[in-house]
Amino acid sequence: MWLVFYNTSFWIDTVHAMWHGDIASGGFLVSLLVLVLCLQAMLLLLLPSRRLMVGVASALFILAALSSYFSMKYGIVMDKDMLRNVFETNSVESRGLISSGLMARVAVLGVVPALLVWTVRLPSIEWSRRLRMRAVAVAGILLVCALALFAASASYAVFFREYKPIRFTLMPAAPLISAIGVWFDHAKGSGGSVVNVSGQARRTTPVHARPIVLVMVVGETARAANFQLAGYSRPTNPELSAQPGLIYFPDTTSCGTATAISVPCMFSHLSRRAFDVDEAWRYTNVLDALHEAGLDVEWRDNNAGCKGVCVRITQIDYVGHKDSQLCRDSYCYDEKMLEDLPARIDMLTRDTVIVLHQIGSHGPAYAERYPPEFEQFKPACHSNQLQRCTAAGIVNAYDNTIVYTDHVLARTIEILRRASDRVDSMLLYVSDHGESLGEQGLYLHGLPYAFAPDTQKKVPMLMWLSSSYMVRSGTVLDCVKSQAAKSFSHDNIYHTMLGALEVRNISYDSTLDILAPCRGAQEPSDGA
Repeated sequence: MWLVFYNTSFWIDTVHAMWHGDIASGGFLVSLLVLVLCLQAMLLLLLPSRRLMVGVASALFILAALSSYFSMKYGIVMDKDMLRNVFETNSVESRGLISSGLMARVAVLGVVPALLVWTVRLPSIEWSRRLRMRAVAVAGILLVCALALFAASASYAVFFREYKPIRFTLMPAAPLISAIGVWFDHAKGSGGSVVNVSGQARRTTPVHARPIVLVMVVGETARAANFQLAGYSRPTNPELSAQPGLIYFPDTTSCGTATAISVPCMFSHLSRRAFDVDEAWRYTNVLDALHEAGLDVEWRDNNAGCKGVCVRITQIDYVGHKDSQLCRDSYCYDEKMLEDLPARIDMLTRDTVIVLHQIGSHGPAYAERYPPEFEQFKPACHSNQLQRCTAAGIVNAYDNTIVYTDHVLARTIEILRRASDRVDSMLLYVSDHGESLGEQGLYLHGLPYAFAPDTQKKVPMLMWLSSSYMVRSGTVLDCVKSQAAKSFSHDNIYHTMLGALEVRNISYDSTLDILAPCRGAQEPSDGA
């Protein structure tokens, strides 16, 4: 049953990748069929007792039904990064993924076989004989697997090397093995204290009479391809396009393809290549450095948490708030985070960083992310079952989320502009990752980084600086605009935030600070 009913995506992708219309590719597919059947059998044969076998089989039917649904409908692969994202998803976010199609599949291919497997009666055999039988069976399976691999070794070398994501669509083995891997990584990384490898954070200028305020907006699932500011043909940024002094960075790359990776990575001193999400909790991040330097640092969350980034600073959580205008159904609309922002800025006495973590364009229920009056593109898909919507309806709903994000960012800039008589301010916006909207049959996000399309990795980034901030910091706007022609990534966020807020530590690298060339003479990378 696992081989046939739960692995549609696996077999379709495998045939598409490996079938060449010749005997060799046909032999490979036959050997792979045998190999998968044997390995699936091994999942249960290694268990010592009937009760344990039946219990595990029941759980795996449920797991296979759930995982195969998302793999088949959205092209999702069940690797460790995706499972890590699943484990960090809150109940509200999970409800947005529940649909009648999912429930029907879990009932028919999950619950029913999970119950039926308990009706299987195995003969009572003495434990020593049972052990010998199992040993013979396992030895036989390993021999068959070895023969299957040997029979098409050249094809397997290509399959395992060039088409790695396909193996993470094999049910129920892929989600099971990935979940075990995540658990081991977590167990290996748990315990111990947080280490500050960046040294003491220190101010580079005396405390100023006027506070600096940086509003850092962490976008969710916004892809650069659908930003008007990046050249998209649709007017998805009507308000930001009219903002004087706004700088958009058209070539920006994310650190990961899922929130659980990208958010801790963008605030880390480590580059994407050096970053390990399982080790991230061990090290302080840029928000810790700013707090250590004497700044007030606040994290406002309208998403599924800060992924460990904000554990040592002030946190405000908007998920679950009840508000007739801005909080409906699951999440609040992102404007909820702005309600008391003017009053908060009026009360500032110290340099301050306020992070707004948006729900943004989180799918598949895109139409739930914006108020009805922002439904500019119609007809829009209003279902979380994207397969029931047209391609145009999905894109329309997604583009409406970008229009609403445009409005939220423009409102934030206006709040900062109105406070310009009291504070020196700037806004920095960057999305955590992008999204697939049906291109190449892919939906949502979370593919392994090496194989993910650019739509999941190319993200929008923009900046706005108040006139008073530019005077205070010596930043030249035309220079910043010229910087926008360069390529940037999440690797630049840590250093740009430190530089903009006049804070340095030994991890600060001026070559990664976007604004450093525009503050006059280039500063040395050690901040001396």
